[in-house]
Parts: sequence; C-alpha cells; structure tokens
Amino acid sequence: MSDKCQHLSGTGHTRECLSIDVERSITAKDVVARLRQLFERRGAPDFIRSDNGPEFIAIAVKEWLKDTGVKTLYIEPGSPWENAYSETFNSRFEDELLNQEIFSNLVEAKVLVEEYRVKYPGLPIQGRQQPAAAQLPLLSDPD
Repeated sequence: MSDKCQHLSGTGHTRECLSIDVERSITAKDVVARLRQLFERRGAPDFIRSDNGPEFIAIAVKEWLKDTGVKTLYIEPGSPWENAYSETFNSRFEDELLNQEIFSNLVEAKVLVEEYRVKYPGLPIQGRQQPAAAQLPLLSDPD
C-alpha cells in the first residue's frame, strides 16, 4: 500500500493490548471514540499516560478526559522510558509485524493488525497471571 497508515495503540495497566486502530489519519474525535469505548468496557482509569502527539494534546481530547475525571500524564519528548510498556509494545509491533509486511490496502492492514493484537501475549506482570489472548474480546469499530 503506497499511502501511509497511522496506528493508535492502547496498552492498559494489565499490560495487554486493548486496541489498535489503523486509519489513513487519526483525529482527536477518533481518539475520544476509542477511549469512550474502552472506558465503557473496562472502566475509566485514574490517568492516561501518553506522548505529546497532536491527537492526544488536542483540546477536544483534554476536555473529554477532564469531563470524565481522567487525568493526563504526558511523557517528556525524547523520554520513551516514561511509558516503557507502550514503547516496548510499539517496538515489538513494528519489528514483528509492520517491518515484515507490505499491506496492499487498508482493509488488509486492519485485519492483520487485529490478528496480531489478539495474539500478542502482553508483558507479564510480576505476581499476576496474564490473561490468555484467546479470552480477550475483539474490539469493533467505534461507530
């Protein structure tokens, strides 16, 4: 696929990959829709840690998070260790899928990315058993 795709991945405090959205562009509205769906399914967290990407620092996202009572913790630019689990996931995701595939279209990218997300075992948490990937529900589009 010659056009570039963007992805939005979300890893939770359980260190499992909760969602990956693949689109030609991802807007603040898309972020709010996905967060709303995740909050409804898993409950709202106390805070969200993210980078300073435009889709996360958008006024619409900040206001929606404030209205839901969720605080934001932005990592400092150039400090990926402040969000180590997400950065580890993103690195593995790139190495194991994105750098290995040439997607012929957006639908193919979405299907292969979702298959990867479901199979991704997450990162083990010391003292806790990681849920089986097969038990994780597939996420539908936010629309």
